Amino acid sequence: MSKSCLKNKVAIVTGGASGIGLATCWELAGQGTWIVMLDMDENALEVQQNIFSDKGYKILAIACDVTKERECIAAINKVLDKFGKVDILFNNAGITQRGLFENTDTKVFKRVMDVNFFGSLYCTKAALPYLVQTKGIIIVNESIAGVAPLLGRTGYSASKHALHGLFTSLRCELRHKGVHVMIVCPGFIRTNLQTRALGCDGKIATHKQTRVGPEDTPENVAKQIVNGILKKKSILILTFMGKLGYLISRLFPLLYEYIMTHKFKKEL
Repeated sequence: MSKSCLKNKVAIVTGGASGIGLATCWELAGQGTWIVMLDMDENALEVQQNIFSDKGYKILAIACDVTKERECIAAINKVLDKFGKVDILFNNAGITQRGLFENTDTKVFKRVMDVNFFGSLYCTKAALPYLVQTKGIIIVNESIAGVAPLLGRTGYSASKHALHGLFTSLRCELRHKGVHVMIVCPGFIRTNLQTRALGCDGKIATHKQTRVGPEDTPENVAKQIVNGILKKKSILILTFMGKLGYLISRLFPLLYEYIMTHKFKKEL
């Protein structure tokens, strides 16, 4: 698929007003894609819509809490009213948490699952009939934590493992209908995700975060996502450390657990 194939396509990006979501919106807009930006931050949406519009890009910004199914359905209906179709859905909205399982309130697990798993499920369910019509693509921002364990982030890892099971299975169901599913597994990326991480009590975590390797930029991630769309990648593993971690976790899972535990236990 050439980049020209993205022209006049309609792409919905959840969590689109910042980080990887925003960078992907810019990258797609540069290819002539019509952008639908979903986010809870109404101020950020307004600012970004004005910037995109001033540059001549077609954009629709919709305030949407992806944990509420009715808002997801309403957002898709607004897209159809405006553009008449859906070609790309990027389930990008997400949150994380940091803290030992034994110390973490169960409400934190529910919140993480509501955003990361059910948010993606609701948006996909609402958009699916129209993606089938266009033989479109569903993208989910998963994480290496969706295919390997991650100490001190049991809720986050559980939500990402759930996404992996859902979307790899969905790929099998949709293949004969011409709908493609691409899973994106970033490593550590320079976004506000970690600064908003929930602690054990549900408030923003204040203890120092552990990182492995240098952080990549959202802009570089967005370029690789768009390239993945064009090549119809099934899974996109990002950053050198992410690729290394994925490989070790597949081939030597116990070694991965040992290395990961050694690196992260000092944080907790």
